[in-house]
Amino acid sequence: MKNEYCPDGRTVILCVAASDSHVVANHLIAYLLRSHGFNVVNLGACTTVSDICDALLRWPEAEAVLVGSLNGHARQDLADLPEAKDRGAITCPVIVGGNLSVTGDSDISKDAALYALGVDHILRDPSTIPAVLDRLRVERGGDLAGFPGSPLVEEPINGRR
Repeated sequence: MKNEYCPDGRTVILCVAASDSHVVANHLIAYLLRSHGFNVVNLGACTTVSDICDALLRWPEAEAVLVGSLNGHARQDLADLPEAKDRGAITCPVIVGGNLSVTGDSDISKDAALYALGVDHILRDPSTIPAVLDRLRVERGGDLAGFPGSPLVEEPINGRR
């Protein structure tokens, strides 16, 4: 697995939500994505929406932003997302995953609140990230030809394919 940046590769921005300092899963996800041939710009812990916007200025080719949360405060941490999307600072899909509730449940209303902020995909299983990125790329009119990595597959529903 290579860690160096490949200008012709697919690039993603990876981070942990602003009030969250849990980075173990973040590093494992970076490893997974790099093993699938992605360039990973890992912003690390405690990343604000403003930090994401700054990263997208530096890496405009990024095809998605992946935000992890373990402390359950993703909705609060992404409160500035609608404004950033409205002004065009974030134009690629935003994917959020992890523990998205302080109570640890997966209440649909909490998902709806994240979608209302402009989150494009809520991820339940990190092993599906490459497939989700493939699907989002195709949905946006992109091509997978010439890119290493996983074949286009659908995300499992309730753990089944």
